[in-house]
Amino acid sequence: MFNILPMKSNQISSTKITQIAILGAIFILSWLVIKESLPYISSILGAVALYELLIQPMFHLTKIRKWPSWAAALTLMSASFVIMVIPFVYMTSVVVDIVGPYLDDPTPVKQAIDQIIRYLQSNFTFDIVKPETISKVSEEILPMVQKTLGNTLLALGNVFLMYLILYFMLVKSETIESWLRDHLPFNKENVEKILSETKNLVYSNALGIPLVALTQGFVAVVGYWIFGVENFVLMGILTAIASVIPLVGTLVIYLPLAIYQLSFGALWEGIGVLLWGFLVIGSVDNFARFAIQKKMADVHPLVTLFGVLIGVKLMGFLGIIFGPLMISILFLMIKIYSLEYGRSSA
Repeated sequence: MFNILPMKSNQISSTKITQIAILGAIFILSWLVIKESLPYISSILGAVALYELLIQPMFHLTKIRKWPSWAAALTLMSASFVIMVIPFVYMTSVVVDIVGPYLDDPTPVKQAIDQIIRYLQSNFTFDIVKPETISKVSEEILPMVQKTLGNTLLALGNVFLMYLILYFMLVKSETIESWLRDHLPFNKENVEKILSETKNLVYSNALGIPLVALTQGFVAVVGYWIFGVENFVLMGILTAIASVIPLVGTLVIYLPLAIYQLSFGALWEGIGVLLWGFLVIGSVDNFARFAIQKKMADVHPLVTLFGVLIGVKLMGFLGIIFGPLMISILFLMIKIYSLEYGRSSA
């Protein structure tokens, strides 16, 4: 007979060793996958965002209309391409075509800035903006704009991959959601909360932010055209982009434009741009955010700010949408982890 010795109390059980080994393998493999997927992060996030926007129409077509899943997926993907991707590609091409020459030769931009500075210095008794400060900011901004445009063109090149991922997500939607419900390491209530809040965040960031920005950009283009702003389409696009910046927002575009108009003696045009920006664009901003974004998810302004800064650096203009989405999902996961594993007294 063999004597089976009892396991010592300070000895790690084989079950725990196996669990730690599996978790270690999961962590290492996840890290490798995430690291190698970073160049395609815009495709992945874009596919997830479009999936959340299209899953209800997909359900309607396949379950109620009895369409084949492949036909429903291709139809919805085609519609989203026409409605979302083509306008974005057009706006990007407009920006690249207009901004490109200024990146190669920024002299006209510097001349415009100098004109604004001279006007401010001649009409105020103190220096509002130091020329050396403007020069230093320009040296930092121009390379950042070049990198942003480069990242944007790279992200647009990943559109095919985004739609390839989206196709399989839509066709296998039931399998994917069933797998998530069964394998996420949280209880059923928190899993449903993750899925629900993720959908709200996607709607708020991937739909709410662009709608607010497009609304303000369109209104800005109309006003800039009325008051004789040069390159009013580009200025409208920049106004739309600036609308995502908390607190200051579109002010960083229309205020310098108004001062620039005034510096050339265009008194009524400058006043018109300023009043249009303050009264019309500002009012549209408040109304659109209340009517669109607040109904979807209440995203904190700092989340939007840091999300945009991180997202633009990582993905170009697409980061305006997906940057805040990444930060929001991160905070959601922290919240769910706290609810799942935190102390009951916390």
